[in-house]
Amino acid sequence: MFLNTDSKFIWLNGNFQPFDDTNIHLLSNTLHYGMGVFEGVRAYETGSGGAIFRLHDHTKRLFDAASKINISIPYSIEELCNAQKDSMSKNNLLEGYIRPIVFLGSESMGLRSQSSLSINVAIACWEWPSYMNPEAKRNGISVIKSPFQQYDNPLYSNNKIIGTYVNSIMAVNDAIAKGAEEAILMDKNGFISEGSGENLFIVKDSCLYTPKTDYCLNGITRQSVISIAQDLNYKIEEKNLTFEDLLEADEAFYSGTAVEITPITTVNKSRIGSGSIGCITEVLQKKYSEIVCGQDQNYSSWLTTI
Repeated sequence: MFLNTDSKFIWLNGNFQPFDDTNIHLLSNTLHYGMGVFEGVRAYETGSGGAIFRLHDHTKRLFDAASKINISIPYSIEELCNAQKDSMSKNNLLEGYIRPIVFLGSESMGLRSQSSLSINVAIACWEWPSYMNPEAKRNGISVIKSPFQQYDNPLYSNNKIIGTYVNSIMAVNDAIAKGAEEAILMDKNGFISEGSGENLFIVKDSCLYTPKTDYCLNGITRQSVISIAQDLNYKIEEKNLTFEDLLEADEAFYSGTAVEITPITTVNKSRIGSGSIGCITEVLQKKYSEIVCGQDQNYSSWLTTI
């Protein structure tokens, strides 16, 4: 995944350090207890250079998540937005994946030690042309219902908190072991939550539906898809979806920073719709690609030039 790291840099607490030499202490509190937050951000090459997609929205969500676990990030939103832009420039990248992360230091150990710990911020970026097999965007992926339930606590399921991704890791690896490419997790009430790291949309009778955000992340890409669909005059509704709703859908797709818009063509070995990318999914996928690459000026406010 990481290419040419000998010539890359990571931003750490205001300074750039060589990619391969940027380390944290073994006794970092976050390594032991998971107290920290992160974001996944993506940049794309446009006709006028590189641009970061919805940079401010991602960065604000980082701060919102941090505040919910009583971490006060020692920078402003604007400073970290600029640091992400600078990280892309420093690494000579016009497009790629950006990972800001906030973690606690190693000054002391224990569950009661948060007030005595340093708050650290790092930003890494790298080339990442495709999260899954590149053919997945066209051919779709297979999904399996996970035996692992999404967290009951909305704090854990609604925020990108480091220590809360164990279920997602277990779910996706269980799916892969069973021959699928992704998982679908249910919430405590038996409704669909999300994938291991993606939001779900289904299409039925030309209408789009997506789960409510009671027990899933309100993804930036999810929000974008809803806005795009509305602008294209598609009916879209947030509602509790059952697993049967997914099985009976005409189309289904995942959305997320990493997967962008990726069709789901098989669920528990049952074909969804025609078994290939659906018409509405294809329209949304094409429009999303145009937007992130700067080809639709109606959404230019979503792009921040590097």
